[in-house]
Amino acid sequence: MVAGKKKPLVVVTRKLPDSTETRLRELFDTHLNLDDTPLTPTQLAEAFRTADIIVPTVTDEITADIINQPDVKLKLIANFGNGVDNIDVAAAVARGITVTNTPKVLTEDTADMTMALLLAVPRRMIEGASILPDGKEWAGWSPTWMLGHRLGGKRLGIIGMGRIGQALARRAHAFGLQIHYHNRRPVAPQIEEELGATYWESLDQMLARMDFISVNCPHTPATFHLL
Repeated sequence: MVAGKKKPLVVVTRKLPDSTETRLRELFDTHLNLDDTPLTPTQLAEAFRTADIIVPTVTDEITADIINQPDVKLKLIANFGNGVDNIDVAAAVARGITVTNTPKVLTEDTADMTMALLLAVPRRMIEGASILPDGKEWAGWSPTWMLGHRLGGKRLGIIGMGRIGQALARRAHAFGLQIHYHNRRPVAPQIEEELGATYWESLDQMLARMDFISVNCPHTPATFHLL
């Protein structure tokens, strides 16, 4: 920052990690949302008129009405999230406002959570855990009580074999699941070989043969109501 030059004003709409907020304060004139209360449409509109940059999240609906109001000063919408579904991007671009997001940062985390669900559902972990604090009567162990299913040897069908699909496939492959996938086109042969993955051109044919399905494709008009 050039000495004496005014720092851009940044409005952050929600409470962010401390390290992120600290770095923002170092670089910019930053208005933080310390109590983490979602901004109202009126407050968002005010931010567009007064700030140079706004850092919204998926809870903030940035509509064309907010973007197209008179006296908008804003130059950048830096969305704190993978997507931009909460922003009318066309309206922002037409107004000369740049829109950015934070892609790729949640690939491993999303795959971890999906794998956790793949373990929890057939093993009935949530059902079992709920019995402990609820004070329910337990008659003792029996061979079929809370009987679940093992993952090994089961078939996992992945719809969308992009970054997240491949990250999930690596985890599932290590647990002995057979990996199948449907994609717009097959992935590189070396990736198929690494994962032991089988490609299905027909989604319907793949679905009929799988034990588990994970949907990892983006939400677009082409994938709306895919299932």
